[in-house]
Amino acid sequence: MGRFAGIFLDFLGRQATWALFGGVLIGLMLPDLAALARPLLAPCVGLIMTVTLLRVDWPDMAEVFRRPALVGGLVFWCMLASPIAAWFLTGALPLPQSLATAIVLMAAAPPILSAAGLAFILGLEGALAAVVGIVSTLITPLSVPVLALVLLGLELEIQPLEFMARLALVIGGAFCLALTVKRLTEPAWLRARAQQLDGLFVLFMLVFAVGIMDGVSAAVLARPGHAALWLGAAFIANPILQILGIMVFWRLGRRRALTLGLLSGNCNMGVLLAALPAEENFDIVLFFALAQLPMFMLPALMMPLYRRILGPAKGSQLGEP
Repeated sequence: MGRFAGIFLDFLGRQATWALFGGVLIGLMLPDLAALARPLLAPCVGLIMTVTLLRVDWPDMAEVFRRPALVGGLVFWCMLASPIAAWFLTGALPLPQSLATAIVLMAAAPPILSAAGLAFILGLEGALAAVVGIVSTLITPLSVPVLALVLLGLELEIQPLEFMARLALVIGGAFCLALTVKRLTEPAWLRARAQQLDGLFVLFMLVFAVGIMDGVSAAVLARPGHAALWLGAAFIANPILQILGIMVFWRLGRRRALTLGLLSGNCNMGVLLAALPAEENFDIVLFFALAQLPMFMLPALMMPLYRRILGPAKGSQLGEP
C-alpha cells in the first residue's frame, strides 16, 4: 500500500463516523455524482462485506457460532420480534398507511451487512454483529414474505430459493475474497493495519452512500413536505428500534446490548426493493431511500453516548460487559 494511500485511509479510519455523515449529504447535494456512483452499489456491497471479514477475527466468529441459543435469540429478535413491535407501535399512531407499511418493512428487513464494520468503529462486538447479520440475511426470503402478508396483507414477489441463492452468492464471494487475502498475508500484518482497514471500509461506504442517494434529491424537491415527514419518521424509527433492542438485551451486557441495538435500527431495506408490488413502490421506496440518512448520520451523533456508556477503551471481546 502506498504511503499516501495509507495516510489517507488512516485519516478516514480516524474520522470514520463524520466521513459517513458527510458522504450521504454529498449524495444529496450533488445528484450528478450520485447518478455516477449508482452502478457501483452492487460491487460496494461485496467489498464492504469483504473488508468487514478482514477486520473481524474469524475465531471470534466461530465462538459466536458455537452459541446457537444466543445467535438464535438475537436473530429471532431482529427478524420476527422487532417487526412485530414496529407493527404494534405504528398501529397505535395516526400515520399514513404507506408510512406505517414502510416502517414495518424496514424492521422486518435484515441488519445491514456493513453493521459489523460499524460495530468495530463504534467499539462494539464486530464478530457478533457479523454472525447475526449474515444469518438474518440468509433467512430473509423465508421470514419477510410471511411477515409482510400476515402483518400488512402485502404479498411480496419473492422466490425464496432464488433470492437466498443470490444473497448467499454475495456473502460467499466476500468470504472467498477475504480468505484469499488472509492466506496471502500474516495475521499480524492485518492487525497492524486495523485503522487502515476501517478507512477502506469507510471509503466503500462513502461510495455506497453517494450512490444510494441517486434520484432522492429530485423526489425531495418534487414533494418537500411529504419528504420532510418521511425523513422525520426515519430519524425517529431508527433510534426507537435501537432502543428497543438495547432494552431487550441489556441483561447480556452493555456492549452486546448496544450491538443488538445497532443491528435492530440499521436494516438492509435494499434487499426488499425488487420484491415490492408496483402499486406500493413510490412512498415506500422514498422512505427506504431517506432512511439511509439516519443510518449514515446517527453513528457520528451517537459516538459520545457510546463512549460514555462503554468507557474509553474499544474492543469487541465477547466476554466484555
